[in-house]
Amino acid sequence: MIAGLKGTVEAVGSNWVIVDVGGISFQVFLPTSTLSSIGIIGKEVKLNTFLQIREDGMALYGFGSARELALFQSLISVSGIGPRLGLALLSAMDAEQLAAAIARGDEDLLTSVPGVGKKTASRIVLELKDKIGKEWMITRELEAVQGNGDVLAALTSLGYSVAEATRAVASLPASGNLDLEEKIKLALKYFGEK
Repeated sequence: MIAGLKGTVEAVGSNWVIVDVGGISFQVFLPTSTLSSIGIIGKEVKLNTFLQIREDGMALYGFGSARELALFQSLISVSGIGPRLGLALLSAMDAEQLAAAIARGDEDLLTSVPGVGKKTASRIVLELKDKIGKEWMITRELEAVQGNGDVLAALTSLGYSVAEATRAVASLPASGNLDLEEKIKLALKYFGEK
């Protein structure tokens, strides 16, 4: 098993890189989040990897962190989810956002990923909801986000990262009588105070 690679980037494609490790070149398929952090040809990289061996060939998948790799392995353990769809999910949203969506059972967010239908999203939530919640230690911030998904979506559409938006949503008062506009204003005020 190839658990990781450390080497020099030789080439970059739309969803892969070629990494030279001591004179041997490996093609590694990556989610866009990892691919965007790779940088330029000639740069040294370190990737956590998963090797898939099938009758018709082998494929190597790489990730920027062990947590991202663990989430990928959890995803492909679900019946009907292969490595390509696992990469698509991790490319559509960062690992934290994907884990939070699964933990709170947000099937609508999962179905927004090309290739993920209602049945597949339901299966992912059913099989991984409890596991992801425990492994990823979803905290008070996730609880704050529940019921405020529309505020989180509005903040991320304005360009804030999911982590930033989640912190802003967690800072909202527990009072349930605020409408969406007031919640968004308070969340934006949180960023203004930072």
